[in-house]
Amino acid sequence: MKNVTIYSTPTCHFCHAAKEFFKANNVQFTDHDVSSDTQKRDEMLQKSGQMGVPVIFIDDQMVIGFDEGKLKSLLGV
Repeated sequence: MKNVTIYSTPTCHFCHAAKEFFKANNVQFTDHDVSSDTQKRDEMLQKSGQMGVPVIFIDDQMVIGFDEGKLKSLLGV
């Protein structure tokens, strides 16, 4: 099973879409709310250089935004 991590905020539409995609495809994931967790926000910035969310990591592959095609490819779903 792949290690899936999403950096998100509660008000982000694309973050919700990504998490619904994971749930619909039975993909376990770790969710970090960067609106309230400054340590995880800093971690996201360091890893991605991005201020926007979602930032998704599937193992060591980074996906910026909700790119369903790329997520399907990386997850094999």
